[in-house]
Order: sequence, then C-alpha cells, then structure tokens
Amino acid sequence: MAKPRTIGDEDYQTLAAFRYALRRFLAFSERAAKAQGLTAQQHQALLAMKGYGQDRPLAIGDLAEYLMLRHNSAVELVDRLVQAELVERLHAEGDRRRVTLALTPKAEAILQDLSTAHLEELRDSRTLLAQLLERLGG
Repeated sequence: MAKPRTIGDEDYQTLAAFRYALRRFLAFSERAAKAQGLTAQQHQALLAMKGYGQDRPLAIGDLAEYLMLRHNSAVELVDRLVQAELVERLHAEGDRRRVTLALTPKAEAILQDLSTAHLEELRDSRTLLAQLLERLGG
C-alpha cells in the first residue's frame, strides 16, 4: 500500500486560491445571467444545449445528465425555458416519442452575449489559473 502524500501549506493555499477563483467566476456568471433575465441554471441549460456537440440533438434526459439534475427537475427547467420562449421542444424524426430541445433565436442572441462576456472573464482570469497550474507542476 502506497504511503499517503503529505499535504503542505502550499497545497492548501493552492486549493483555497482555486476555490476562490471558481467562486469569483461563478458569482460573475450568476450576475451576468441575471442581467439577461435568466437564472444561472437557465444559462447553464442554454449553454449545454448549444455546446452539447453530439451527432444528435439534446433530449431532456441528456440535459438532466449534463447538468447533474434529476429528470423531473430538468423537465421543470425546460418548461420554464419554453414559457420564456428560449427553447422549443421538437419531436425526433422517426420516433415521435423522443423529444429533443432546440434554442430559439432569442436564446441564441442571449447566449452569444453571455458567452462573449464569460470568455472575456476567463481571459482575465488566465494569469491566476496559470499560476495555480504551475504550483501543481502542470
């Protein structure tokens, strides 16, 4: 059995700084979403739909997995997005029982604005993140 690695003060400082950077980014993200009239979870859902990157459209079950939600919670989230005219439910070709999700043009515009701001925030955080990775030897 391998001996457990000793955790030193620098390790704790690195982890604390990383958690701080994450929280700063998430707080920024929540404020940016709110400014667009969205909750952070709604923004995450729109981003997941746009960035899913699979060969097939995203279904509610896929969204639930991607966001680590229970299926019924994902259904409620999608219901709110449909009501806000940000998402459409579509029936899959060849299987009318399978419902997939598509962003509306309104959602596309909001997501583009949010993503531009988020990428800029990440660029601004690049130095801090690089320093943290350097501490880890990466």
